[in-house]
Amino acid sequence: MDIEEKNPIIVVKDLAARFGNNVVFEGVNFQVYEGEVLVIVGASGCGKSTLLKIMIGLQKPYSGQVLYQGMDIASADEEALNQYRQNIGVLFQSGALFGSMTIRENIELPLQEYTDLDPATIDAIIRMKLGMVNLTGYENHHPSELSGGMKKRAGIARAMALDPRVLFFDELSAGLDPVTAAELDDLIIKTEEALGTTMVIVTHELESIYKIAHRVLMLDKEAKGIIAEGKPLELKERATDPRVKSFFLRQKPATSDEQRFYVS
Repeated sequence: MDIEEKNPIIVVKDLAARFGNNVVFEGVNFQVYEGEVLVIVGASGCGKSTLLKIMIGLQKPYSGQVLYQGMDIASADEEALNQYRQNIGVLFQSGALFGSMTIRENIELPLQEYTDLDPATIDAIIRMKLGMVNLTGYENHHPSELSGGMKKRAGIARAMALDPRVLFFDELSAGLDPVTAAELDDLIIKTEEALGTTMVIVTHELESIYKIAHRVLMLDKEAKGIIAEGKPLELKERATDPRVKSFFLRQKPATSDEQRFYVS
């Protein structure tokens, strides 16, 4: 079954974001389907991270809606947002682990905040999540004792603590060597296949995009919105927009003078 034949779990309608008079994007419309890995790409400043923060509920849009199972995240009160956050997991570029806490204590935080589980059950969940990300035995380590890739995996374990329906990742592979980045890609694939977790990922790493993405959205700073949507290989092979071709083929777009030359 194609991803588009599944039910949408998140629907974004006519979304706009502004900072003062600066329009980041407007008229953004798309759906996130159950069980898909949706990757958001685009040049710096196009609004990728802003879009992610709005979808998470950390930032209010200028206008528009983000519907999760019919509930508008953009206008939800704090109680509704807390219920929503129990169904999502988030990993920002820095990993955002608390340095003064052990890995166990970091993963324990959402379980203590949002559940009434007893200590033995929480301990079992922590061990299970660390096992899923190949960090068994690192419960009592602090983030400073881990490599960059291990910190990201620990962050994923914490994001998955509540068995969320949707995971949001911002530049998951940023700052990592190619081998470690590839290991994270494999973890993403394994998690999606084993649990059917929906994922929304902001990245610019082409190798990762081709490997993990079911579908790609491309934002553009000048267009202030989405300029391409589709499967990554289809966008690479069939795109006619020079901005899209430039991204997926890693080619410098032709200048207007060059375009006139080739047309003539």
